Amino acid sequence: MGGSIAEMNALDALLTPVQMAEADRLTVAGGVPSLSLMENAGRAVAEEIIRRFGARPTLVLCGPGNNGGDGFVVARYLERWGWPLRVSCLVDPSRLSGDAARMAGLWVGEVEDEIRIGDAQLIVDALFGAGLSRDFPYELAARINDASVPVVAVDVPSGLDGATGQVRGAAIEADLTVTFFRKKPGHVLQPGRDLCGDLVVADIGIPATVLDGLGPKLFENRRPVLPVLQTAGHKYHRGHAVVVSGDRLHTGAARLAAQAALTVGAGLVTIAGDKDALAIHAIQTTAIMLSSMAIPELLRDRRKNAVCIGPALGIGAGERESVLSVLASGSAVVLDADALTNFADTSAELFSAIATLSNRPVVVTPHGGEFSRLFSSISNVSKAKYEVALAAARASGAIVVFKGSDTVVAAPDGRAVINSNAPPWLATAGSGDVLAGLITGLLAQGMDAFTAACAAVWIHGEASRRHGRGGFTAETLISFIGKVI
Repeated sequence: MGGSIAEMNALDALLTPVQMAEADRLTVAGGVPSLSLMENAGRAVAEEIIRRFGARPTLVLCGPGNNGGDGFVVARYLERWGWPLRVSCLVDPSRLSGDAARMAGLWVGEVEDEIRIGDAQLIVDALFGAGLSRDFPYELAARINDASVPVVAVDVPSGLDGATGQVRGAAIEADLTVTFFRKKPGHVLQPGRDLCGDLVVADIGIPATVLDGLGPKLFENRRPVLPVLQTAGHKYHRGHAVVVSGDRLHTGAARLAAQAALTVGAGLVTIAGDKDALAIHAIQTTAIMLSSMAIPELLRDRRKNAVCIGPALGIGAGERESVLSVLASGSAVVLDADALTNFADTSAELFSAIATLSNRPVVVTPHGGEFSRLFSSISNVSKAKYEVALAAARASGAIVVFKGSDTVVAAPDGRAVINSNAPPWLATAGSGDVLAGLITGLLAQGMDAFTAACAAVWIHGEASRRHGRGGFTAETLISFIGKVI
């Protein structure tokens, strides 16, 4: 997965509201009337409504801007197709301007000047779009959300910031959201992803070529292309991953990571640790090898090309030295859990060690608490998770996997991916160890660090989704990895 649109899937590009406005401008400059775009948008929403719902009393709520203009188009088509409906507008239609005013003028029915839910059995939210610049009223959001009827949002649910996925004041909870041309970050970042309900991206006549003028570097994560196995290859062609173990009372995390690395395709996997810890591992592993060699000596064998360190490693001076030894080896490295916590107060030392071998792949995998400790100076640079992750990647020189239900993978060169397939039951003990092992196993097979991280995050989510909630643990998750690769 490289840096250009051609190398990434243009269909998965995520556009901020500012970029989407520019896409509209470029389309209009290319000869498509802006009024046609609004007409197409409103019709697309109306068509999606009749595709999913039977005709029923419907309330279309229109706002003061272009989102409201889309709403008037929705109302016109639904009325034409025989739907009983009412239209309400937050402002007098005479105060609308531009295309919104023209679309309001084409609506020949009554426009109510106050919002009354009344007998509505479906609500169309065309109040405010993705570029909302002020807080949405709590009282209005509560009335709509408490109506207990399906809500269809135009572009985004009102109150949702399309750039960050955060709520401005309060937000409407939609059952269906219809957006246009491409998704926005707010559609896939939490809590925006949950607020949108089902999400449909409609084609309204914006040509894909406008992306060339926008140069997006933010994408939604998708199914990866994994390394091709060579018919004449052998296990060493698929790399040798090493997982550093904790002490004898903390061995489970390393086994989870090691098993994940082996399952995702690494040719060989070794767990490294002291003899007391290895005695525990020996009872519970078969295909995974064990080594008590010191890290510098172990990694002199250049066939051992990817190392995971951190899961249940422990905290202390010796553990910090182990992390620095791994980084000095030149192998590809995944730093997880305690490998990060050990440097919470001395992050500059860790980042300097990463920078010493700038061409060596390094992936760091913090969850929210680890992120705030390791990147305390930048954790509040933005409300957008991907922007914070990008700042962390630039500061550390590593690929950053900022974990969560909306995991972000960010690279120092400005590329970022938001993952959207993780189910809620993935939040369980040990699942992060499995992810660290997946990344390590893919690095061992020669994938570049950004691609490996993106692939591992998607596999992690998809395997969890296929497993399902019942009986889900990190151990049982591993058995589903093979079903998705």
